[in-house]
Amino acid sequence: MTHARDNFLAWLRAAHAMEEQAITMLTDQARRIESYPDLKERILRHLEETRGHEQAIKELIETFSASSGVLVLKEVAAKLAAKTRNVGSMLTNDEVVRGAVASYAFEHLEIGHYRMLIAAADELDEQAAKAILERILAEEIAMADWLAANLDATTRIFLMRDERDLMAKR
Repeated sequence: MTHARDNFLAWLRAAHAMEEQAITMLTDQARRIESYPDLKERILRHLEETRGHEQAIKELIETFSASSGVLVLKEVAAKLAAKTRNVGSMLTNDEVVRGAVASYAFEHLEIGHYRMLIAAADELDEQAAKAILERILAEEIAMADWLAANLDATTRIFLMRDERDLMAKR
């Protein structure tokens, strides 16, 4: 099971970098949204959940191994990638809609990653870790479901605001 533990730890580190990236993306997105209060409120709520995810994953990493330079490098790379992606979307006139779509896609990336981690924790009989990962997965699924249920309305509000020359992009 040495290889399985090594993989589990590597995947936890990747999840930590992913959560750091999510914090950066959600923070930037929430800061820029002005005309979509429901979307902003849900993003802010998920941002707080995501901060909790990051901390929980960090604690799991510490449980399974001391932090390494690899983790720090992945976090820096993830933050840079998130900043670059957000800068690109800020240059479009439909950034709120593109941001919602990007968030929906990112949630599904996280969902897949947590399903993988749960299977690995189960295989390693790490039930405490599995419970933490299942809680995080449920919150990621809830956010993805909310985005799916509200993408239609967000798009229609954007189109209406844009047609009336109201500030639509943010």
